[in-house]
Amino acid sequence: MPVEATATVTLTATLMPQPTYVCGLLPQELEAVLAAAGYRPYRAGQIVRWVYGRGADGLSAMTDLPQSLREALAGVVLVNPVEEVVRRRARDGSMKLGFRLPDGATIESVLMPYGTRATVCVSSQVGCVYNCAFCATGGLGFNRDLTTAEIVGQALRARSATEGRVTNIVFMGMGEPLANYDAVIKAVRIINHPVCLKIGARHIAISTCGLPDGIRRLAGEGIEAHLAVSLNAADDNLRARLMPVTRLHPVRDVVAAAREYASRTGRKVSFEYCLLDGVNDSVAQAEAAAALMKGIPCMVNLILYNQARGGFRRPPARAVRAFAETLRGRGIEVALRRSFGEEVAAACGQLAATQEPAIRRNREAER
Repeated sequence: MPVEATATVTLTATLMPQPTYVCGLLPQELEAVLAAAGYRPYRAGQIVRWVYGRGADGLSAMTDLPQSLREALAGVVLVNPVEEVVRRRARDGSMKLGFRLPDGATIESVLMPYGTRATVCVSSQVGCVYNCAFCATGGLGFNRDLTTAEIVGQALRARSATEGRVTNIVFMGMGEPLANYDAVIKAVRIINHPVCLKIGARHIAISTCGLPDGIRRLAGEGIEAHLAVSLNAADDNLRARLMPVTRLHPVRDVVAAAREYASRTGRKVSFEYCLLDGVNDSVAQAEAAAALMKGIPCMVNLILYNQARGGFRRPPARAVRAFAETLRGRGIEVALRRSFGEEVAAACGQLAATQEPAIRRNREAER
């Protein structure tokens, strides 16, 4: 066991030249960090309980830690790299949270209350490289991946905004989660950890635009997270127009990987389908999608287009019903996803802080 250190800030800064964020570390990793500076392992447990149990945002609040320890770690062991700079509440109770990161980049998350549940939609990248035609984030281009701490930090800030009530986490914000694989998986493990956020893996969903290798890798992690695959069209030509990633990964390869995920994990897969008026909402498209998914334990989440980019429109209610009924008639479970926060540009496809004024102008022009 290490002897309790009388470390100075200089000593600690030498051992940890870059700031270390508590919310980016599993508890055993924090123990190792503190042990390297000469502190006993139980100090890590104290810090973790303050952060996740009491919502402490800095070491100064952790009054059962020795003052010498707090002073020694000040500036080099921090809690959360995510700073809230925007909070906008919609009439439906949802909340868009805008965050500034240490390098000045900005991202957004959405907090969605629903009955006894509160779901946080977190971002995994600053921008996105995949440029889906209907998604505001795709119009930003790609800046960088988020760190694990920047991902978990969003969940902590959202929990604070909702007075501690967060029951579900969905990786459906800005960016492609499986393109930032290692940071996302570590974030899932921290969110799920019994002394951290304690959110069950079955209450965590990871969305993807369709990266087959990432889907197969995820299947081998032993994490019972829910997989959501953005489908949006059943043929490559149309899907490539909407989702350029299809040129790299044809839709049948994506669906084959999802089929393998369901087989290996025993989990039902969700296929997300954003309905665009006159584009991908026909009965023929529904029939093709049903044929593609045949035999996969799955459900389809139908999403009505939210004004973002691409000049699309929502289909009329009769087209939505016909699409859903066609899928159900072929044995596919269907749900129509409720849209949260559209009035504050927080709905699916609208997350892109720098484009928010343009989204509002486009929506107002349509009225």
